[in-house]
Amino acid sequence: MRYTLRQLEVFVAVAQHESVSHAARALALSQSAASTALAELERQFDCRLLDRIGKRLKLNALGFQLLPKAVALLDRAEEVEELLRGQQGIGTLDVGATLTIGNYLATLLISDFMQHHPGSRIRLQVRNTRTIIEGVRHHELDLGLIEGQCEEDDVITQPWVEDELAVFCSPRHPLADQGPVELDRLLREAWIMREQGSGTRLTLEQAARHRRGRFNTLLELEHTEGIKRAVESGLGIGCVSKLALRDAFRRGSLAPIPTPDLDLSRQFAFIWHRHKYLAPGMREFLKLCRQMTEGIRRSDQIDLPYYS
Repeated sequence: MRYTLRQLEVFVAVAQHESVSHAARALALSQSAASTALAELERQFDCRLLDRIGKRLKLNALGFQLLPKAVALLDRAEEVEELLRGQQGIGTLDVGATLTIGNYLATLLISDFMQHHPGSRIRLQVRNTRTIIEGVRHHELDLGLIEGQCEEDDVITQPWVEDELAVFCSPRHPLADQGPVELDRLLREAWIMREQGSGTRLTLEQAARHRRGRFNTLLELEHTEGIKRAVESGLGIGCVSKLALRDAFRRGSLAPIPTPDLDLSRQFAFIWHRHKYLAPGMREFLKLCRQMTEGIRRSDQIDLPYYS
């Protein structure tokens, strides 16, 4: 075999970071060692895998073809190494979760996973839907748990459990306890919105796409809890998952606004790269996710510990 796993590891890291120095830092190598490994790989096969564009290194056509195969091979090699160490091939798992899933479900899933597989390691990134999809596409994440749509050809999407958003306000707001509210009235209200690229924002905007009016966005926030606090203080109205609002509705600190004009249902989903090797750790994690929602129709029906 004319190439080494270290050479492939450097190639993958450079492809992901678009920089030899950043890749070397991620792999705990010197920059010269990383440069040598990449150059030797290209020299051995008389090829170029990356092109320099400005200060960045970008994959060329051959590099794009090699990347998923190299990632899959490294995954298998890690599985072999963990097996030889007596850890049953579970290894390290890089998971990305969108904010609702990450804040309310992912930590419980990871805790359960670690109890079943104490020798394993999980790294969790909590970002918006667009960022998680990009992480999966670029092989920076093994698995994504998203609450928005994914239409990328190189990403596999599997439905998980249904989720539903709710429009809500402060209990002191004029719309509290007023019954169903039409969309035209909602568009006149001040809104505390999630940022562009979030699945929550996309679901709300798609639900209202049949009306010509636009939302009056007073404030954009990246965190669900921040939106809840802003709405609770009376700044405006908001829309997030019922999963995140369940206890606030129960306490009466926030009030639901019925919105018959809006279809606010969506699907939580798993995503992974089409060429990703599903290592035992990924399969086990997916199994635990499905067990959590077995017999559950909607996310806010999942039995969770109390949270504020």
